[in-house]
Amino acid sequence: MTIDMVSDLTRSTLYVIITTAAPLLMISLIVGLTVSIFQTVTSIQEQTLTFVPKVIAIFTGIMVMGHWMMNNMVTFTESLWSDFSIYIK
Repeated sequence: MTIDMVSDLTRSTLYVIITTAAPLLMISLIVGLTVSIFQTVTSIQEQTLTFVPKVIAIFTGIMVMGHWMMNNMVTFTESLWSDFSIYIK
C-alpha cells in the first residue's frame, strides 16, 4: 500500500464522515442559535431549554435522514471491503 493510496483512503473516509454528519450538525447549530436568541430576548437562562430542543431536533433529523446516512456508510464500507485485496499488497 503506497502513500498515495493511504492519502486517497484518508481523504475519502473524511469526506464520508463530513457529508454524513453535516446535516445533523447543521440542525443542531440552527436549533441552538434559535434557542439562544430566544433566551437572550426573554432573559431566561435555563440549561434544559437548550438541551431538550436539540435532542428532539437531532432525533427527528435521524428519523428523516437516517436511511440516507446509513446508505452512505454502507456504500463506503462495501467499497472498502471490495478493494481489500488492493490494500493488503
